[in-house]
Amino acid sequence: MKLNTYLLFNGNCEEAIKSYEKCFGGKIIAMLTYGGTPAEKHVPAELRTKIMHARLDVGDQMLLASDCPPDQFFPPKGFSVSIGVDKPEEAERLFHALEDGGNVTMPIGPTFWSARFGMLTDRFGIPWMINCTQTAGKSA
Repeated sequence: MKLNTYLLFNGNCEEAIKSYEKCFGGKIIAMLTYGGTPAEKHVPAELRTKIMHARLDVGDQMLLASDCPPDQFFPPKGFSVSIGVDKPEEAERLFHALEDGGNVTMPIGPTFWSARFGMLTDRFGIPWMINCTQTAGKSA
């Protein structure tokens, strides 16, 4: 079993998924608009150029996303997308890439459980937690 995150956006999914592709070093596998699909006739004209489904592969993980019809979109609340990495430098890089234009909730730094940990909401409104596990026998 795999649990995959599916992010919903308010019209800026394409921009977000392209940004995440660069940030995470992944590859966009799919990016379908509502237009030209059976869904086209069920959505307002302004939604037809928006993303019905996107898939970004990062290693053996995937991040899924789409644009919601405006009346069905609610800003993310009550969760964070958590990323775990092995190197403090990678945690710092990811955090600073995601923080650009966003809002930092907890600056990245060492904690009692982690070599690096930080929390933020990116410019697309997605909440993230970046965690770099402690190296056995070492502290940051």
